[in-house]
Amino acid sequence: MGALFRGEEMTLLQFFLQPEAAYHIIAELGERGCVQFRDLNEDMNLYQREYANEVKRINEMERQLRYIEGEIKKGDIRIQDISTLPKAPNPKEIVNFEAHLEKTERDIREISEGGLTLKKEYYDRILQKNVLMKAQMFFNQHDEAIQHDYCPEELTKSSPLGFIGGVVDKVKQQGFERILWRIGHGNIFIRCTDIEESIIDPANNSETRKAAFIAFFQGENLANKIKRVCDAYKVTMVDVPVEKPNRDAEIKRLSLQLQDIKTVLQKTEEHRQRLLEAVAKEIQNWSIMVCKMKAIYYTLNLFSHDVSRKLLIAEGWVPKGDLPHIDRALSQGSTACGSSVASFYNTMVIKQTPPTFNRTNRFTQGFQNLIEVYACSSYRELNPTLYTIITFPFLFAIMFGDLGHGLIMALFGLWMVLSEKKIIAQKEKNEIFSLFFGGRYIILLMGIFSMYTGFIYNDLFSKSMNIFGTQWRINVSDIEGTINYNTNESNEAAYVTLKPLNSYKGSSYFAGIDPVWQTAENKIIFLNNFKMKLSLIFGVVHMIFGICLSTINFRYLKKSSHIFLDFVPKILFFGFLFVYLVTMIFIKWINYTAMNDDKIDTPHGSSCAPSILIYFIGMMLFSSAELKKDCERYMFRGQEMFQHVLVIAALLCIPWMLIGVPLKEYLTRKKRHAASIPRQVNGRAGSISLLEPIPETSVLQTEEPEESMSDIMIHAGIHTIEFTLNTVSHTASYLRLWALSLAHAQLSDVLWTMVLRKALKLSMPYVGSIAIYLIFFFWSSITVSVLILMEGLSAFLHTLRLHWVEFMTKFFEGKGYGFTPFSFKNIIEESNQPQDQNV
Repeated sequence: MGALFRGEEMTLLQFFLQPEAAYHIIAELGERGCVQFRDLNEDMNLYQREYANEVKRINEMERQLRYIEGEIKKGDIRIQDISTLPKAPNPKEIVNFEAHLEKTERDIREISEGGLTLKKEYYDRILQKNVLMKAQMFFNQHDEAIQHDYCPEELTKSSPLGFIGGVVDKVKQQGFERILWRIGHGNIFIRCTDIEESIIDPANNSETRKAAFIAFFQGENLANKIKRVCDAYKVTMVDVPVEKPNRDAEIKRLSLQLQDIKTVLQKTEEHRQRLLEAVAKEIQNWSIMVCKMKAIYYTLNLFSHDVSRKLLIAEGWVPKGDLPHIDRALSQGSTACGSSVASFYNTMVIKQTPPTFNRTNRFTQGFQNLIEVYACSSYRELNPTLYTIITFPFLFAIMFGDLGHGLIMALFGLWMVLSEKKIIAQKEKNEIFSLFFGGRYIILLMGIFSMYTGFIYNDLFSKSMNIFGTQWRINVSDIEGTINYNTNESNEAAYVTLKPLNSYKGSSYFAGIDPVWQTAENKIIFLNNFKMKLSLIFGVVHMIFGICLSTINFRYLKKSSHIFLDFVPKILFFGFLFVYLVTMIFIKWINYTAMNDDKIDTPHGSSCAPSILIYFIGMMLFSSAELKKDCERYMFRGQEMFQHVLVIAALLCIPWMLIGVPLKEYLTRKKRHAASIPRQVNGRAGSISLLEPIPETSVLQTEEPEESMSDIMIHAGIHTIEFTLNTVSHTASYLRLWALSLAHAQLSDVLWTMVLRKALKLSMPYVGSIAIYLIFFFWSSITVSVLILMEGLSAFLHTLRLHWVEFMTKFFEGKGYGFTPFSFKNIIEESNQPQDQNV
């Protein structure tokens, strides 16, 4: 929990690694994931670095793996998942592993190319067979046409006609016939017929429809034209013997060849399938091993190579809590390669700001992501995630409060939490579902908190629950006739106006809102007033909490003066105005009740209840409140003068915030400048240095230049203006808690009244049951899609805004950068994310 309260303390290490042990050490550090290495070769491109050739070889291995994986997917073979990730291979094993991958690729490629050649040959033979089988019919039709319809007597004694046979795509048949008719001017006699047999084209491995044709012509000129058209239409031409016996013999020969090719093709496919199934069991291991090897060599390319001392020098940020892991990794890496010289590291001291690292688990990761989407915490700054775990689902529940809707949301979150191992194992997940799954614990808590607020609101799918018995009674004088609200007929009773003076029993409902408000005409007025004031109270408390958290940062960063110069004026300014506003709300609730209406000459009856908004506006404008008849002008004596004092005191806090911090910085710099002026010490010129002695093993970089006083004044002015103006806008922004809560309740009530309630009142026995089923399906669908998904998303976004803007800006700077360690786990997870295929 300490790392969640504040980012872990980081240290910069300088590693001195033996070249023969560097690979093993980096492999161990990659498994542990605790070092963020710095690039010491920024002036060199990737091809000039020490291990560029190794990276090139691994890129070739990745290409081979992509080819093998593609062939496995073409064969519809399932790639087996692995339970444990393999280690990175030893450098001595890389050569054998590379040779094995190359041989596997070559075998699969040879088998695939051989199978493709056989498929093409089978495809050509089956086309030839079909053309020859159709040829006899074509010739018979041609002879009959020549004798009876097309040629006169003198042409039958002329030179014999030539012919060309082939196969054309069915979709191109009509255009092919038309173009032959046009180029031959009717002198080309063509006959086409469909091939009924299903033919698989090996080029695209898809089923195609073909048509066989015979084109008869006379003359060499027409023959050349027909061939050019066949080439343009990519027609498969087939040699057709003229004599029938020759055609029969050719068909028989083709049938035998087809049978032989089919047998060989089947054996080849079975062999290829067995090979791919064997490879599919290992390809996941191979991919992870290659991924780790590439990550190791890519990391080694970040190191500086000291040729004289034969060392690799590296620098990296490490959490101080992980230093024992670094020692074990150095020891294990040196032992793995049998190095007699140990690798070691030194701690460096620099002025550069370290990265921010907040150690999380499965529960806190989702909340941490919400904060980091806005900004990354500055180094060692207070982390808002710890408080967001409670405040985020609670503020969401205030807007979403419904016991039934919260139950559905909580069950959905609970299902994802209980099934998280199974869901994580599924690589192919919908992008939207992945977002929901990443926030599964957030959804679970939002559902649980919504169930609590729904219980307090006494709201279950827009209906109330009478658990503890109502604390109201209905008088005969209030309504026409006597209505017994303790019977089951109360749902059919008319709506009435609840009057506390005559109808309230004197004791409050045990928990939450009394269920009798469900039948009250002034229900919306009461809830509107109650939730609006409640949202202001929670908003002021939330913002005060955020302002108070800034003191923790000031104390940790040793800026104790900022507590007096920044925190105190802020909390006073906010308290003088808005804490007083909340105080007036409680005074109004306590003093102005309907119970005082039966008292004579009381100034604290319900009719004298003041408007808090009017009081607050008058307070800011220094104007007097309006006086009501038989009522007091103010809620307590001296209120007007007290309000004037509060406003003046709040205004005095503004110059306090404006000049306090810049004045302190100016005096500090002046004192530092005076202390650094050279002076005579024992007859020699000397100076006082404020720098602490630096260890011999550390390195000190140049400190960044100080910010000028003009910039400090401008920033202080902007900060003061933002805070003073935002106190009003941020307080008003919390009214969204009231608005969305009221809107959600009214939408749920309208959906119940206009849909499901009418279905339940149907009196038709058989048709009514079917109608109730259909209407309930419609009601439940709208409830889930609109009231839970859309309204839930809206409340989620509004809650996010309240934390990012209204809460976190009170103490959170967010100027840091995240800690991204060298970790095999993170690299493999990123490589498994859905993305475009890189081939």
